[in-house]
Amino acid sequence: MPSGHSLRRTPVQQRSAERLTRILDACAQLLDETGYEGLSTRAVAARAEVPIGSVYRFFGNKRAMAEALAARNLDRYAERVGARIAGMPAADWRGAVDAVLDEYLAMKRAVPGFALIDFGYRIPVAAPASGANHEVADRLTDLLAAHLGRSADPVLRRTTLVAVEATDALLQLAFRVDPSGDAGIIAETRELLYAYLARVLD
Repeated sequence: MPSGHSLRRTPVQQRSAERLTRILDACAQLLDETGYEGLSTRAVAARAEVPIGSVYRFFGNKRAMAEALAARNLDRYAERVGARIAGMPAADWRGAVDAVLDEYLAMKRAVPGFALIDFGYRIPVAAPASGANHEVADRLTDLLAAHLGRSADPVLRRTTLVAVEATDALLQLAFRVDPSGDAGIIAETRELLYAYLARVLD
């Protein structure tokens, strides 16, 4: 369920929650097909097979809808990373970093709408950068701290934020060079993360 700040109304009944899921799924599909500029609440309603009033019950405009999709993406990403690292030894922070990177790449390549807005870094596309990377870093800090059995202290939070910002920039480059993600740049990104995080996590 996306965070409440992007929703006009939080669904309380299962039928309403299912309708919201259909709306967000339709939004994701249309983002891939038409881009953000071509997205409209009317097109989403038609694709989701719901009345237009159902869309406006949850969202005031397409930006709010895209922000809710980005929040859902972040929730699902955190769940995927958490599931991956749950079975790893606590000392294996490099394995955890691999999970963080690999799950992002998997979603980037396969999850509808994700390639365009991922966690809402820029909505609308080409708008000034938002604070989404801070939210991503906070979620990852909490996951890493729990996995490593250490405190999510200010040093770890700052280090994770810097790692997230650097990784975001490098992965944007990787997908500009190759639509499926340049393997060489991704490999260099992984090595950069290992080297940078080792001073705090080793």
